[in-house]
Amino acid sequence: MKDYYQTLEIDKNATDVDIKKAYRRLALKYHPDRNPDDKKAEEKFKEINEAYSCLSDSQKRDNFDTYGTSEGVGAGFGFGDFTSNFGDVFGDIFGDFFGTFTGRRGKRPTKGHDLRYDLDLNLSETVFGTSKNINIPRWETCEDCKGNGSKDGLHLSTCTPCKGTGQTKFQQGFFTIAKTCRKCNGTGKIITEPCTMCKGAGKLKKQRPVSLKIPPGVDTGIKLRVSGEGEAGNFGGPPGDLYVFINVKPHPFFKRKENDLHCEVPISFIQATLGGEFEIPTMDGNASVKIPQGTPSGRVFHLRGKGVPRLGGYGKGDLFITVYIDVPKKLTSRQKELLQEYARISGEETQKSFVDKIKDIFKEQTN
Repeated sequence: MKDYYQTLEIDKNATDVDIKKAYRRLALKYHPDRNPDDKKAEEKFKEINEAYSCLSDSQKRDNFDTYGTSEGVGAGFGFGDFTSNFGDVFGDIFGDFFGTFTGRRGKRPTKGHDLRYDLDLNLSETVFGTSKNINIPRWETCEDCKGNGSKDGLHLSTCTPCKGTGQTKFQQGFFTIAKTCRKCNGTGKIITEPCTMCKGAGKLKKQRPVSLKIPPGVDTGIKLRVSGEGEAGNFGGPPGDLYVFINVKPHPFFKRKENDLHCEVPISFIQATLGGEFEIPTMDGNASVKIPQGTPSGRVFHLRGKGVPRLGGYGKGDLFITVYIDVPKKLTSRQKELLQEYARISGEETQKSFVDKIKDIFKEQTN
């Protein structure tokens, strides 16, 4: 024997308000839309509705309390028994949960989609800024039908499946649910004579020329927004935006780190020993670098303001020059003689191996 009070998780002294609250809570919990493909939840939902149909009716509840049986109570239970109370019980809850349909949606203006364009730049263009002309493939509103999709923008007919309401209704369990009509997409109108230019789409794929002004200081990963250069909007809505993503190609000589530039320059043994001067190309002309006597390999020279401009700010980064001694791989006999003479004069044992020198160092440390 069914116990409707137990089904609704209430006691026998529950008031009408208690019954309604319990039903709302359990119906929301076990509703098929919240539990798709769950047979147990579907059965539970039916039991809850049956229990509420009985206990919400004073005469049926009296019979159930008196005879303790569902005979005459559950029999004949159907949509009519439940839907008579549907608006009163769920009007405030399920209107928000499932969405309220109040007639045709109409062709509401919506903003077009944003677009992305990847732009490659060389280092010089990021230092000084540049202008670029690019072509963007995008959908644009058809000029013949003004985005309507029909011939001359006028030939529209009432949608047959929804009869112009923009929504179709169907029965699901104890509910009558309305959904947007797929035929007309909620507009209530369909195209009978499509536009010959866009074939009814209301848009055409075109190449749109766009002029870009690239400011100095941009770097890889930075995106520039060009307002209104995205896809066309729907039904007169505004176009989307274009986002240009910057990628800076590697430079053969300079390496960029934020706003600073780094490079490596070879110097000869003579320059490192005696000192000297060399010219180095920078992004805005040559610069002179003085090498002091006894400059070791790996020394870094710092030139201020020879880097990349700061994006949207003032000043520039710096240029860091690392020098290394370029050891000659081939020497003439005369060059070898001179080097050996230098070694002899300076007391350097040229024939002694590197390993022997390391051993001597460790001997000195242990003595």
